[in-house]
Amino acid sequence: MTRTTMTNLPASGSRGRIRLMWLGMLMAVLATFAVTTWAQPMGHGMRHGGHHGMGPGMMFGGSPARMDKMVDRMLDGLSATDAQRSQIKQIAQKAAADLKTQHQAGRGLHERGLQIFTAPNIDPAAAETLRQQMLAQHDQASKTMMQAMLDIGQVLTPEQRAKIGERMKARAAKMHDRMERMHKDHPRK
Repeated sequence: MTRTTMTNLPASGSRGRIRLMWLGMLMAVLATFAVTTWAQPMGHGMRHGGHHGMGPGMMFGGSPARMDKMVDRMLDGLSATDAQRSQIKQIAQKAAADLKTQHQAGRGLHERGLQIFTAPNIDPAAAETLRQQMLAQHDQASKTMMQAMLDIGQVLTPEQRAKIGERMKARAAKMHDRMERMHKDHPRK
């Protein structure tokens, strides 16, 4: 089976333009779903795969007790004071609450995307409006996580931040190696 590309679709006549429009709409809808999915805290789909590392949003997801454990784990070996631990837990709890509110407010966006995609007549203007709303939601979540990271960084000493940075680099390298092995063991067909 060959892949359909923009270059082998008929470009002349109204039929070709309609095909291009449908392809463009499909790509736009899929891209917006991908962007908003990426913005969600990682770990929900990863739990059964055995990965419990911290990805974007991971520290700010889950129950308050789980977040407290993650903060404690992050601060282990850094000579963090009780005051630092308490402040960082408060920052994480606030970020989690903000992200949860943002997520709940954006729930209807996925549903709206499906409505646009499955409608008898696709409305490109509505799809573009939705795409912009999804990007705004992603941007807000990104700002919330970045602000929390900056606030946590202000609580920590430069030495503590450097140690966390070293850990994150090591964890990223392990994850990269694991992904490389997975691709070698299970190549895509």
